[in-house]
This record gives sequence, C-alpha cells and structure tokens, in this order.
Amino acid sequence: MPSTATDTPRPPWWQAFWPAPQAVDARERLRGAAGAGIGILITAIVGHLAMRLGMPAWIVAPMGASAVLVFAVPASPLAQPWSVVGGNTLSAAVGIVCATWGGSTEWAAAAAVAGAIGLMFALRCLHPPGGASALLMVVAGVTDPRYAIFPVLLNSLLLTSVGVVYNNLTGRRYPHAQLPAKPSESKDDLDAVLARYNQVLDISRDDLQALLEQTRSEGYQRRLAELQCSDVMSRDPITVEYGTSLQEAWALLREKRIKALPVVDTRRRIIGIVTLADFMRTADLDLHEGFGQKLKQLIRSTGRTHSDKPEVVGQIMARTVRVASEHRKLVDLVPLFGSSGHHHIPIIGEGERLVGILTQSDVVAALAEPPAR
Repeated sequence: MPSTATDTPRPPWWQAFWPAPQAVDARERLRGAAGAGIGILITAIVGHLAMRLGMPAWIVAPMGASAVLVFAVPASPLAQPWSVVGGNTLSAAVGIVCATWGGSTEWAAAAAVAGAIGLMFALRCLHPPGGASALLMVVAGVTDPRYAIFPVLLNSLLLTSVGVVYNNLTGRRYPHAQLPAKPSESKDDLDAVLARYNQVLDISRDDLQALLEQTRSEGYQRRLAELQCSDVMSRDPITVEYGTSLQEAWALLREKRIKALPVVDTRRRIIGIVTLADFMRTADLDLHEGFGQKLKQLIRSTGRTHSDKPEVVGQIMARTVRVASEHRKLVDLVPLFGSSGHHHIPIIGEGERLVGILTQSDVVAALAEPPAR
C-alpha cells in the first residue's frame, strides 16, 4: 500500500529504549526530591522511636519507591493514600503467608508477588512498591504477621501523612480525588477508548479528560490565531455590475438566499455593495403599509432612458465599502462583526480583485471549530 503525506513514519525500534524528556521544570524536580527526603526522614525518625518500644524493625526499603510516587507524581492513581497504605500492607501480608507456607524461596517469591498484584487489583490499591514489599518478606524470611503492621503499615501511614501536608503546602493536590464522570458525549467516547486500551494508566481518568480538553483548547486558540480570511471566506461570490438592473439584482438576492451583492467593475474590483437594506431604504419600506407595492414599483423597469426612480444597482449601492485582504487574520475582523454592525466584508486578493466574501455565518462557523490548515 503506497504511503501518503499524512502517514506518520515509525521510529527505529531501538528508540523505544531511550527515555522521553520530562515535561517538568527544575523547580518541580526539586520539590519532588525535597518532599521525598522529608517524608523518609520523618518516617525513619518515628520508626526508630517505635523500634525502641519493641517493634521488629524501623523502616522497610519499599518506602523509598513509595516516596517517589507520593512526592514526585502525586497525581498518579498509584500514589494515592489507599494505594500506598493498602498496597504495601496487604502485599506484605501476602509475602508473610508465602514465606510461611510457600516451600522453596523461588516459588514463594513468585507466589508472593503474583498474589500481591492480584489482591491489589481486587481491592483497587495497585501500588508498584507493594510487589517489593511482598518479595521482601519472602527474601528476608519474615513469618511474623506483626511485621505487616510494624513497620510496613506504620511506615506507609507516616509517609502518606507527610505527603498530604507537603504536597498541599507546595501547590499539589493530594490526595488526588478521582472525580465521578459527568455524562457527556466526549466522556463517553473517552470511556470507550479506555475500555479498548484495557491497560493500567498512570494517570487518573479525570486528569486525562482535563488534559485532553486543555490540549484541544490550546489547539483551538493556536489555529484561530493563525486563520486568515482566505481560510474561511465564501469563495467566488455572486456579483453584479454598476448597470445591473434592480430587478435582476433583487432576483439574485431572493434566488440565492443571500443578503448582499458586491458590485464590481470589469476587472472584478470592488466599487460598491448592494444589500437588502439598500432596497428597503430606497423603496421607503420603513413603514409596512404598501410594502409589496412599493417594492414592485422600485424594481420594475420603466424602459425609458431617463427616469425619476433608480433603475440600476449603481444608483442605490453603498459606495463606501470596507474590504479586507485575503491574508488578513480573521481575529482582526471579528470585532467588526460584533460591534460595528457589519454583516458582509468583501475579500480582495492580488490586484485588489474580489476573491471572496466573509459573512457572519463564516465567522461563526470558524469560531465554533477552526478548520485545520
């Protein structure tokens, strides 16, 4: 199948092993690192005090991995308090059970990690360091069930408590509540895509929705700022000349269901514009009495070379016409439609020739969804 210009080339396979750049600044990196250090320090100090009271240990290694999640990626579903506390504690309990009844260390280690993951999935507390907690119990030969409480549970509670205080003081929402989805077409679409993806994402659903909406908004603003009149104007507009009869011009307005006709010379340069309002003004249609008769009298040709009433477009058209270049930014013209009462702006190109017309409908359509350029 031949490739097209829109095909996205696949990168070399080895690039998948190269880490992507992180979209966080130095301040955020320092914030995460400092928070993890403070969290581990407080957890260790309290753990040492508890050990003096007869507890079996003061801190376990998986807390280091938990600190990375709690302080460096506090928005992750894997870093929320229940994930940290439940994931570490329950996984440690699974590891203790496997260490007690699991036979060989290899089989016990495998069963502990697999069992811990299954339990965390079931109880919605998936936490990567939980796998390490389960494995640690087996490797260390821990069979005392109290070990899951002290130090694992105590460590987890202390770390998340520090995380709640520190993250909120430094401008990061934690816990990161998983908001219930409100019914909408876009969110239903997102649910369908996530269901097909069928993998754990390290981002909450509401955050993903917010990022998608913000990305769309940024793209909308960028495309709108780049739009030119030529991107949204109506091309090849119907025109009339100075000598076009009023009857013919009125028929064009009615037949094509338009409200304005640019008036051009033989080189398609704008010399005026005639609108429905011009017909009404000339026929004195401000009063509804005799509306139809007045209009018929205006557009009916007398057939004489001289007449007291207008006979052609050039006699009733507006001669002062605001025009815009086809390369003019659309955003520059939006205020004209909003506050100046303009409904139509002829668009000119090379040689000041008419190339299109910009209407209120064109502007509204572009504001609703700017076309891709």
